[in-house]
Amino acid sequence: MILPVWAHAFVMWTDAVPAKCIDEEKAIMMNKRDSTITKIPDIKLKQRIIVMLGIINVFLIAMYFVLTHYAVKNVQVDGNKHYSAEEIKAMVMTGYLGDNSLYLSLKYKNKGIEGVPFVETMDVVVQSNDTIRITVYEKALAGYIQYLGRYMYFDNEGVVVESSKVTTKGIPQVTGLEFDHVVLYEKLPVENDRIFQNILTITKLLNKYDVLCDKIQFDKNYNVMLGYDEVKVDIGALENLDEKLMQLPQILPSLAGEKGTLDLKNYTADRKSVTFERGK
Repeated sequence: MILPVWAHAFVMWTDAVPAKCIDEEKAIMMNKRDSTITKIPDIKLKQRIIVMLGIINVFLIAMYFVLTHYAVKNVQVDGNKHYSAEEIKAMVMTGYLGDNSLYLSLKYKNKGIEGVPFVETMDVVVQSNDTIRITVYEKALAGYIQYLGRYMYFDNEGVVVESSKVTTKGIPQVTGLEFDHVVLYEKLPVENDRIFQNILTITKLLNKYDVLCDKIQFDKNYNVMLGYDEVKVDIGALENLDEKLMQLPQILPSLAGEKGTLDLKNYTADRKSVTFERGK
């Protein structure tokens, strides 16, 4: 059967409409799928950013707490003679967190500070959040000698333990010793080792009576002369040494500003011979 022209047009129109609708539905579905795919990574990224910001905030709060709650305000220094308390604090409290007690407790836990001239070791104890205590254990020094422009400090056994360009208060210079060389951490090569025992005996008694001297001088017979600024004290031989040195706390204050020699070499418990010669 032959269809009229208008029938052919109607059939073609009805065939085209569903195809067009199908294409539009497909486009809508693809757009929705692409939108969903795009949104999933965006959500995950936002979640990660939120987590990271939370971690950073917690870290900053923790750092603020540590920096403020453990700030050192009080420092106790004990046992220091060669260095001032401020110098000791500068040695211990180093670095960006040097004034933080928590950091110091971790840094010096079960570990002292070594390698400091004139110091055997230093212990650091955190007593509270804002207070630390530094205990200094200085090397036992008996005296020093001058050698090649430096001051060589030795201990009670005559071993040279330090070399310095400056003198240390409370440590006497020892003169009259004969030696041809000096080596750090080795014993002074003197002819008679007993002289170190004599120095130890003298310094112990001087400490006992709180009359530390600037200089201990030995002559070739090992007689002793002590130096106090412009005043010399002739001790002579070491016999009756305790009785001789016992007089110094009473006599030395009266000689302040004087220059001369105080003669105690013949002083004994029975013979109290004391003379002072000015200008000598």
